[in-house]
Amino acid sequence: MDRLKLVVGAMSLALAAPVAGAPDPLLAAAQAALPDQLALLESVVNIDSGTGDAAGGARVMAVLTPRLRTLGATIETVPAEAPGLADNLVAMFTGTGTARILLIGHIDTVFGPGTVAKWRFSNDGTRLHGPGVGDEKGGVVEAVKAIELLHAAGFDAFKTVTLLIETSEERGSPGTRKLIDRLLAHADVELNLEPGDAPDKLTVWRKGSTVFTIDVAGRAAHAGVAPQDGRNAAVELLHQLAEYDKFPHDGEGLTVNLTLLSAGTRNNIIPDHATATFSVRPRVPAQADAVERQLQAAADHVAVPGTTVRIVREAAFPPLPENPATAALAARAAKLYAATGRKLGTGGNGGASESAMAAARGVPALDGLGPVGGGFHSDGEYVELASMTPRLYLLAALIRDLGVKGLR
Repeated sequence: MDRLKLVVGAMSLALAAPVAGAPDPLLAAAQAALPDQLALLESVVNIDSGTGDAAGGARVMAVLTPRLRTLGATIETVPAEAPGLADNLVAMFTGTGTARILLIGHIDTVFGPGTVAKWRFSNDGTRLHGPGVGDEKGGVVEAVKAIELLHAAGFDAFKTVTLLIETSEERGSPGTRKLIDRLLAHADVELNLEPGDAPDKLTVWRKGSTVFTIDVAGRAAHAGVAPQDGRNAAVELLHQLAEYDKFPHDGEGLTVNLTLLSAGTRNNIIPDHATATFSVRPRVPAQADAVERQLQAAADHVAVPGTTVRIVREAAFPPLPENPATAALAARAAKLYAATGRKLGTGGNGGASESAMAAARGVPALDGLGPVGGGFHSDGEYVELASMTPRLYLLAALIRDLGVKGLR
């Protein structure tokens, strides 16, 4: 940290107006920050914090909160809006300018308790590995470090920089919806810390995320003595699943994928209950409505007499459509990124995020600002080591540019 302070201590004036054609001191500061950035990332990756692991989430927050408080943040711990989830963290920094910048990241992962005992953070010299290293602890750490760089340089040409670290994004943010709405009401722009896609892209569109469940009720009976008295919910579910192959399962448009399947309790009882759950990812909201209508039409015609079928829809994130405000932010980011000698691309994917909520409220949003990675939601998850410094620079430079110039 002493070396970092020396590097950035004399760069306040250059931060506000970097000299054209000269190296940006902020890039040198980002390069000097890498060892601490890696150490901080290792410390939080090596804590289990799957969605619903309230104790694990609290341990991660205990690592990050003191660093943010040291930087002068006003810290607000916000209880989750749904049971069994870790508290959310809001860190707000107040400056002398006019721009209100909201950063959003999440520290919940898809990995359950005990994962870290078998799979810890590692660095093979090319890639960083570990549960949640990219989705999304790498982006959260990047945000903390970007704020540290700007703070060390004395940069405060913004009205507010607010960092939301939430704890339920992997389930559609059921513990954070009202909080996100509240913060968006006081934001001019939202920058999201989801990982960048290879080879080096920002995310300018996302599919929405909606969960549908086919819930079948039947009647239990002894499978050997009186099977005729039962009403087999599992068999009816199989009939309902005939609709599945009518939907697209991959590609850049609508996708519908079976993710959970359950029926029965014992092998000698006719199942009285069966469910199938689908992850539905629409490019536009109307596509999810059409899926619901198709599933409901099948549910209205059961094949096993005496069973009933119910379609349950659980809304999560709306789509993030391609839009002029996001495109303008991406173009601005690409110009800043040129200082790293790398070219920044744009793209989209089927992973949903909070940026869709921002765009739906009319707040310009830019996504995929975290380090570049892949293999998310699997034991092959990784972050490209070479992307750590350029992406840290990009986030800090974008905050600086928005602070100085606003959204114009």
